[in-house]
Amino acid sequence: MSAPPPDNPFDDLFSLLQSERLLRHPRATGEGVSVCILDSGIERATLEEKFQRLGQTILPIEGGVFTAERIEPLPYEGHQSTPHGTTVADILLTLAPRIRLYSADVFGPRGTCEVEVLIRALRWATNVWQCKVINLSLGVPEPRLQPIQRRHQLLRAVEEAYYKDVLLVAAADNEHPLTRSYPAAFAPSLLSVDKGGFDDPLAFAYRLNESVEFQARGVGYLGPFASEPATSWAAPHLAGIVARLLSLRPNMKLFEIKAMLYWIYQSLERRGAP
Repeated sequence: MSAPPPDNPFDDLFSLLQSERLLRHPRATGEGVSVCILDSGIERATLEEKFQRLGQTILPIEGGVFTAERIEPLPYEGHQSTPHGTTVADILLTLAPRIRLYSADVFGPRGTCEVEVLIRALRWATNVWQCKVINLSLGVPEPRLQPIQRRHQLLRAVEEAYYKDVLLVAAADNEHPLTRSYPAAFAPSLLSVDKGGFDDPLAFAYRLNESVEFQARGVGYLGPFASEPATSWAAPHLAGIVARLLSLRPNMKLFEIKAMLYWIYQSLERRGAP
């Protein structure tokens, strides 16, 4: 009679690690975590009014407007250029209401974003605002990164953030995998995310070894286009999940966050959760 297989300590660990004990912990609110949104600006009053109706008080939103003409950003006055950035901010605050939020408006009054402006805002959020999480619900197609030096400059800015333990969450192109989008294509130096059909805001999938590693909920809650599935809404869902984990353990690095997310995802799969 053959002996029973030895216990697997990793299986034991996975069985103990339940997402409800981490992502749904009462202290997993984003408290103490600084998050920057590189986008089209945020309508501060709209968000304050919404969360006030819900009986919640959000921390003051700070930020700046980045332009090609100036090294330093223009003052942030609490207005948006399009609803896009406000929808992104609403998703983040819905998942992690106690984050300290910064708005890096990289589109400004022109309504367009140059790669150089994106790089400048990324470095400002890293070095001046010292944000721990940066959400990029935008992407630069490869043709706009020509000549090749422009792509190298963007990669260098992403790597600088990585070495300073800043966690970048970047949306894949909505036509992924047919079209590549940067900086999401610079994974694994960041968390790249695609849209997924999840009902639970805290649900996600981790596609290890794929070019875009994560999937998260792809719809929002506020704004005219929030109900249309998009990677723009998936990125702040994943960034909100990351902020919740960081509020429990603030000094985690990118590889630790990815390992934690992988364990959570594995534990859910083993329990047959959707």
